[in-house]
Amino acid sequence: MTEILVLGSTGKTGSRVAPRLQALGHTVRSASRTAAGPGAVRFDWADPVTWDPALAGVQAVYFVPTETLGLPERAAFVDRAKAAGVQRIVQLSVRGIDADGGVPDTESAVRASGLEWTMLRPCWFSQDFDAPDFFLAEVRGGALATPAGDGREPFIDADDIADAAVAALTGAGHAGKVYELSGPRALTFAEALALIGEATGRELVHRHRDPVAYAADLVGAGYSAADAEAIAAFMDGIGRGEDDYLSTGVQECLGRAPRPFEEYVRETAATGVWKV
Repeated sequence: MTEILVLGSTGKTGSRVAPRLQALGHTVRSASRTAAGPGAVRFDWADPVTWDPALAGVQAVYFVPTETLGLPERAAFVDRAKAAGVQRIVQLSVRGIDADGGVPDTESAVRASGLEWTMLRPCWFSQDFDAPDFFLAEVRGGALATPAGDGREPFIDADDIADAAVAALTGAGHAGKVYELSGPRALTFAEALALIGEATGRELVHRHRDPVAYAADLVGAGYSAADAEAIAAFMDGIGRGEDDYLSTGVQECLGRAPRPFEEYVRETAATGVWKV
């Protein structure tokens, strides 16, 4: 079996990837800034001293860079991974990032590494609606304000991303593949909230928020200015219709259809997370 480093092991996808790998019998090194528990290792992008201990002895890496991680840092990490004997890297990227037809700068270090690589490019996550660091408080409050307007987004379930990551980390036939991942249909934020409202017996509304004001809101909530501006820009793109299309990466990678948003809502509502 393989020893695999999972970066962002406490995040929406990493927290799902690690237990799936363990269930298959692989040794998992779960990396985060607040590492705790068996197999956990401290890893901090801002502290390169933590990189080499995390990489030592692993054969594959689930590579989850922050959106604002610099290109030199990405390249330095990939170089260290290669020097440590890593053979395979699966990178969590972003859907639509290659709109100009070229290789995105944020993927170039991995794709030029000479290692086996796979790119996962998801759109916005279904789980953003129950994430404490994202939409949860506003959903509980009954109103969500974003720059997305009436734009549609085919929300992808984080479980589908995790399944794709595990397949690419452990299976054959995924080297050199780019999987763009989406759910089975596109929804406006108002439609998504209406489905959550039906499941919880509440009336939830979506309101438009200017991108500049939205970025300021995020900064006030604790986001860095760079992250806030990036998120606001992505949201504004949804409002302009840039994400209103479906992708087939789940089908290509896993041979099955992606999980519908309604299924996510039904299961999440049953946990009581949206109760007020």
